[in-house]
Order: sequence, then C-alpha cells, then structure tokens
Amino acid sequence: MIYLDNHATTPVHPEVVEAMLPFFGTQFHNPSSGYRAGKSVKKAITEARGQIAELIGAKEEEIVFTGCGTESNNMVLKSLARIYGRKQSRVVTSEIEHSAVLRPCEAMEAVGFEVARCGVDAGGRLRLEEFRDLCAGAKGFASVMWANNETGVVQPIREACEIAKEAGYAFHSDAIQAVGKVAVNVRDVPVDFLSISGHKFHAPKGIGALYLREGVRFEPLIRGGGQENGRRSGTENVPYIVGFGKAAELMKRDHAAVAELRDHLEARLVSEIEGVTLNGSREHRVPTIAHVSFDRCEGAGLLILLDEMGVQVSTGSACMTGKQQPSHVQKAMGLSDAHAKSSLRISLSMLTTKEEVDQAADAVVKAVTKLRGVQGSGGVGPVMVYS
Repeated sequence: MIYLDNHATTPVHPEVVEAMLPFFGTQFHNPSSGYRAGKSVKKAITEARGQIAELIGAKEEEIVFTGCGTESNNMVLKSLARIYGRKQSRVVTSEIEHSAVLRPCEAMEAVGFEVARCGVDAGGRLRLEEFRDLCAGAKGFASVMWANNETGVVQPIREACEIAKEAGYAFHSDAIQAVGKVAVNVRDVPVDFLSISGHKFHAPKGIGALYLREGVRFEPLIRGGGQENGRRSGTENVPYIVGFGKAAELMKRDHAAVAELRDHLEARLVSEIEGVTLNGSREHRVPTIAHVSFDRCEGAGLLILLDEMGVQVSTGSACMTGKQQPSHVQKAMGLSDAHAKSSLRISLSMLTTKEEVDQAADAVVKAVTKLRGVQGSGGVGPVMVYS
C-alpha cells in the first residue's frame, strides 16, 4: 500500500518507536514516585518537554502535555470561556476551523456567547479586514488555525494575532497541522495559546501538547493530582511523551524535499488529466499537501478506486469521512458543491518516496479515466488554479 493520507495521521517513525520502548518495559515507573527509578522517568518527561519547547521557540515550563490536539483546543476554549464569561465577551474565530474548535464554539454559542466567524478568500486565507472589524467594539478572545487541515493553506497568523492583541483579545491558534511542517515560533508570533498533536508528525496517536504563554491566566479543565504544574492532572503517559519529544527532534529537518515531491505530483496530475483544479493558495501552504479537484468525478468514488489500486488518500478531514455534505472549508472558499465533492486531499510526509508519488500519480490517472468512463487520457484541457 502507498500511504498518502498523512494529514489524517502519520506512521510512527522507527526512531520514535525505539525511544519509546524502554518506557513500556524496565522504565515503567510512576514519574511522581520518590525513589530513583521514578525520578529517572520524570527526567525523561522533562527532556521531552524541552524538545517540544525547542521546536516552537517556547520555554519548557510553557508546555503542557495533553491526550491529543482536540483536548488541547478544548482546554483553551473552555478555560477562556470561564475566565471571560458569556455576558460581556465575544468569541472570534474563522469559518474554516477544525471541528475541535468549531464544536466548542457552537457549544458556547448555545449557552449565550456571541460567536463571530470570519470568512476567507478564494485561496482559503483569512480576510484580515473582516477579522479586524469582528474584533472591534467588544472584548473577548479569538481562535484562528495556523494551517488548514484540508487544504494545507497557512493563515496570516502573525497579522491576525497583532489585530487581536490590539483589540485586547486573548489569542489561541490551533497549530496541529502546522507544527512539524512549517516554521512555528511563539516568540516571533506572540500567541497566548497554541495546540499541538503528536500523531501529525510521526509520534503516536494519543499525545498532544498545549503551549501556555508565561503569565497568561488559565483555568484547568482536568483537576486532580496536580501533574503538569496543576494545569492538566493525571498520571503522565510516559512512553508517548518520550516518543513525542523524539518526533519533535526529528521535525527540525528541512521539508524542502517533501515540497519538491508534492510539486512533482501536482505537475503530473495537471499535465496528464484534463479538468484539474488545484485548490488553495499556491504561495501560502504547508509542503506536505496537494488538494486537487477533478471535473466530472466524485471524490468518494476516486477514493474507493484508489484504495483498490493500493493508494490511500482522503477526500478531506478524517473527522468528516463518511459525511455526505460538501466540505465547510471549500464552501467558505466559495467553491460549488460539485467542485467540493470532486476533491482529493493527497498528503505526504518525510517518509514518502518519489517512487510512491509516481505510482500514486499513475493510479490517479487510471482512476479518473475509469470513473469518467473514457478510454485513454483524452488530451489535456484547461487547468484552474486558485491562488
């Protein structure tokens, strides 16, 4: 099988597995224990915390380990909801957020919070002037993703953060699809909160982190034994934390080679298939994703055919797989229902090879041809690119 659905999850890197193994065996001890073995495990957690902090330019004490990115998002939003209250605050977010932000915002709205959702342009980037208007005239907090999980489009996060701070807003960014793929530095972009998920960059599923800027007010979602300096109680998932730290260390590598493979894949699809649309900004995007639509094809049908050919891709967010409605992200970009339903999200990782990309491109050409009921390539027609 050729795996090209790395925005859904990534395979655990062999070096990450190797780093984790001792903590399933001889180093099994509770890190809160007072004896030497427990302290040794505690030291491993501290080292991993430093590796995560280094990846995003944070201090060690600003990193809180969580169970996943969804938990990190919920921890922030529910903390801010309690701090600000619903009577005199506004929540500003975007129309293209992941459901781990959209659903908490809907829950806040249901109990009386004012929630304002900013639109995006045809390239999938936040409309900054609209965002500025939404932040004006009220106090509250804002949440804008760093990079979109479906299209890979990187948002103007520095500008959005500056606008929010000028308006007196606390600012959170869901950076789950950005960290480990593009440069994310919380000293350069002074977000108050940042969510990270390990399984998006070769750590195992079930481990995440939350960046809390030093000095910001925070109300814990999970209270108990006081782990993570009281910010997220519960006995630490030591093997996964260690693996998370190792993955963060690996992600400091340059991703230019992955971008070259992505560009090669897109070039082949555009040149060999008629009626191809490349969705989202060409300039502002992570290096790991190609979001492509095919005229006269259903994305769901292509996914099935490609799976039969041994190529694994997706039609969008893994959390939305099986749902029949068009992607809310593509609808926000102004794309038609038919266009949105004809899309594939093809996502690569540092483990993807050129041979796999070429084999996948061959399979896509065959699948599109079969689904359209046309023998041969049919020639190359006009190509649309949204930028």
